[in-house]
Amino acid sequence: MFHPLIEKLNLADDSRVVPATAETTTDRGYLISDNPTTCEPLAAIKLDTADDYERMVREGEEAFKDWRMVPAPIRGEVVRQIGNALRDYKEPLGELVSLEMGKIRMEGMGEIQEAIDIADFSVGLSRQLYGLTMHSERPRHRMYEQWHPLGLIGIITAFNFPAAVWAWNSMIAAVCGDVCVWKPSRSTPLVAAAMHKICSKVADDMGHPGIFQLVMGRGAVIGELMNNDRRIPLISATGSCRMGRQIGEKVSQRLGRCLLELGGNNAIIVSKDADLDMLMRATLFGAVGTAGQRCTSTRRLIVNSDVIDEVTDSLAKAYKQVKIGDPLDESTIMGPLVNDDAVKEMFAAIEQAKKEGGEILVGGKHHALGGRFVEPTIIRVPKGRMLSITRDETFAPILYISEYETLDEAIDQHNGVDQGLSSSIFTLNMREAEQFLSHAGSDCGIANVNIGTSGAEIGGAFGGEKDTGGGRESGSDSWKIYMRRQTCTINWSDELPLAQGIEFG
Repeated sequence: MFHPLIEKLNLADDSRVVPATAETTTDRGYLISDNPTTCEPLAAIKLDTADDYERMVREGEEAFKDWRMVPAPIRGEVVRQIGNALRDYKEPLGELVSLEMGKIRMEGMGEIQEAIDIADFSVGLSRQLYGLTMHSERPRHRMYEQWHPLGLIGIITAFNFPAAVWAWNSMIAAVCGDVCVWKPSRSTPLVAAAMHKICSKVADDMGHPGIFQLVMGRGAVIGELMNNDRRIPLISATGSCRMGRQIGEKVSQRLGRCLLELGGNNAIIVSKDADLDMLMRATLFGAVGTAGQRCTSTRRLIVNSDVIDEVTDSLAKAYKQVKIGDPLDESTIMGPLVNDDAVKEMFAAIEQAKKEGGEILVGGKHHALGGRFVEPTIIRVPKGRMLSITRDETFAPILYISEYETLDEAIDQHNGVDQGLSSSIFTLNMREAEQFLSHAGSDCGIANVNIGTSGAEIGGAFGGEKDTGGGRESGSDSWKIYMRRQTCTINWSDELPLAQGIEFG
């Protein structure tokens, strides 16, 4: 009745998950999850209502009262055990990501490994939630800052990383003493249900029920409730720039916090001094991996005129060798796009590029497999021009190649888009590398040298500038957004001096 992976992850026992039938339609309050490889339904998931949302938030509020008082290292132990549980289920979870989202099996496994890694990172973090001690200007006074749990954290995730992005937020928020309310993408509800089931069971068994809440529903219902809910001081949202603007506007009206990790329009600058063999591997993974559906996917290649013909010829040959097919087949390099809308958007972008004078070097068509399978596409931009379509982020395997003469010109092209997530330069010239990383270089939140735009590590803060939203998730000191800072002053004298030498009365 269900796919074996659904049975293996015990989702058939979840009251939300039922077989997809003629009765389980959106009109009847269900969400249908389908397999993008076959376009066949996998299961139906019962949508939550406004009443369900209210119940979960109240449960979360009650759980927070206890969870915030649990010592942070003990919270870290709960997260450690969650990481171990994810290790136990890594294979079926990774395959479920591939089944429901469409990324290849190796990438699905890598995503669950990322969730495990951030759990490990968070365990160490639970003993490092440091505050500063400052010298007071007043005699016999002590000043310091401390960090308190923030409260209920709203987490809104996208389809392309249906497990890892939730883990980036929730594992860190959990050790900070927060309770998480998760609204996953409607394209990947089964992954969300599986992750929630595994992680919640660990917390429940350790005596901390309710610290993870999962609410599935329409954005117009559940999303609006979350955005306007003053009981949720922080909304962390991953998705499109359009979605981020809507969320940011709503949350700012109530003076709440936003952590926005939005679109990327990522480019690699290719110097005449680049190691072109390394470039080929990095570009192929960056542009074709996850069928171009990563926020860090390589979308633009800005190539020095001395090597552009060699680069385009080599990439065209490499693209023609990409094996497209079932993402659960170990030999597959690229799976399908996630849904029919994604296919339409890809071909609309290709047509727009052609109208503007872009030349299709390879791809540009539906794949022979049909359905949601497409050919990865390379489009060359006429010299001295920038196509308007290249300013947009099309979530598909389209790579635009343009030309430059000087590095200043290349950086201007690179920075000449609204998004600012990930960036890279390939060069063996130290001066070029340092300029790219300088104040006059890349304007992105992530800047790499001789590494592609895709595949960030969890140890560094992840996020970008401009229309990418300015938020930071995962490593470094990103934990601070999930807590509230408090500056404390203790007067241990028998006087009451004021700061700045003010005398009153």
